[in-house]
Amino acid sequence: MAEPARRIDRIDTAPRFTAADVARLNARFKGVPTLDVIRAVLAEKLLGRLAVVSSFGAESAVLLDLVASVDPATPVVFLDTGKMFPETLAYRDLLVERLGLTGIRTIAPEAATIEAKDSTGLRWSYDPDGCCEIRKVLPLAAAMKDFDASITGRKGFQAATRANIERFELDGDRIKFNPLADWTKPDLDAWFESRGLPRHPLEAQGYLSIGCAPCTSVVKPGEDPRAGRWRGWDKVECGIHGEPLPRPGEEPVF
Repeated sequence: MAEPARRIDRIDTAPRFTAADVARLNARFKGVPTLDVIRAVLAEKLLGRLAVVSSFGAESAVLLDLVASVDPATPVVFLDTGKMFPETLAYRDLLVERLGLTGIRTIAPEAATIEAKDSTGLRWSYDPDGCCEIRKVLPLAAAMKDFDASITGRKGFQAATRANIERFELDGDRIKFNPLADWTKPDLDAWFESRGLPRHPLEAQGYLSIGCAPCTSVVKPGEDPRAGRWRGWDKVECGIHGEPLPRPGEEPVF
């Protein structure tokens, strides 16, 4: 009797998601209340393996509260760059306990990379893009290898670079889910009030967008909320959302 033909092994090279998938999601959930969208995404596993990426900054409690109300075990990735405000680390611990978050994952830059490219810890002062790359972009990219999609707290009102973001975006072949894309500052304030959520302790001092301590300053009246980030530099984003940063070999040398 003839032996059965051997099954041919094939490597699946199809992308996780495409622009068509993003268009369908944005069409399906157009006008749907934010909490209902989050419920559907998590319950139907529409985005596969996903994680919240949170800075535990000034507005982070709103997104974390929304997600926790649906599934507090949802993975939450927090990137400790080694340059965070002590107040942010304490706020992280407070929110994790208060909201019952059980999927928190704190990640950090590779020690060898920091030693090779920022042994003095001062790269932020002369090459903020390079500092963001080794302390944020690279470690987050490594952490996201376990996931098909991310949930972010990005909002359209925060800065001109975010004005037209949609709820769902293509991020390589992953999807970036921005539940709060169309929320306003009054919307956020109302949610904080109605849910009795604690505020980041630095917000009362005028820090409206809070990242690494060396590159975060107080926001002046009339400025957009992210004006206090990288003040004095032609830079408004850290690069984790796909903004271009210097390629290897192009970094400044001092």
